[in-house]
Amino acid sequence: MLRGTPGYMAPELFSSIIIEKVDVYSFGVVVLEILCGRKNLDRSLPEEEMHLVGLFTRKGEEGELLDMVNKYNADLQLHGAEVVEMMKLALRCLQYEVITRGELQ
Repeated sequence: MLRGTPGYMAPELFSSIIIEKVDVYSFGVVVLEILCGRKNLDRSLPEEEMHLVGLFTRKGEEGELLDMVNKYNADLQLHGAEVVEMMKLALRCLQYEVITRGELQ
């Protein structure tokens, strides 16, 4: 029986492949939520912005990741270099292909 919170579950869980890297994916979602200051799934937003991970992927392809940083969090605004590193970490954690996803240690 598959269990998990929608939006935090790694794509491979839907094919019943359960390995340690599913936790890496979930961790990436949480990191992204902290950086962006919003939930992974926000049904109050337009459909193209509703899913945070999809929006993150699109913004990354467009070179606009920093536009997603929570502008109301002074700490995030003051520590731009660290925010960029955390975004890179989230990006590695959220890789669709399991083999390219990082590991938790």
